[in-house]
Amino acid sequence: MSKYDDIINLPHPVSKKHKPMSAYNRAAQFAPFAALVGYDEVIKETGRTTADEVELGEDQINDINSKLFYIGNNKDVLVEITYFEKDKRKKGGAYLAITGTIKKIDLDKGVVVFEDKNTVSITNIVKIELLEARLKLTRFSCFFGVIIIL
Repeated sequence: MSKYDDIINLPHPVSKKHKPMSAYNRAAQFAPFAALVGYDEVIKETGRTTADEVELGEDQINDINSKLFYIGNNKDVLVEITYFEKDKRKKGGAYLAITGTIKKIDLDKGVVVFEDKNTVSITNIVKIELLEARLKLTRFSCFFGVIIIL
């Protein structure tokens, strides 16, 4: 004889106040849950890599300045600018490139403004490629034996 023989054959009690819970809601009670909310995001963020910002040498700074001067004096020059964008969450950042025609160089705000309204801080510029200017210079690359190089 078992200790539950007295209740084993009794009818299942049904509440008169509450409706029976659906199978879906009953199963939800036993579903796994995230004990540490946001932990997965922290792990992903920790695994995300960033690049260190490289300090430019004097030659690189002079090269950037001369190309900015050239762009400021010549309209409709197609350029590709590589710049460093600091990460908002971690130390470091990423090197990005943007290609387009520069509308103006705003020295008061310290930014280069593209025709499509994108802006790049002058202090973050790492490299400038003069794409359209190079095409124009190929026609006149040698003038009286002097090679023109930007």
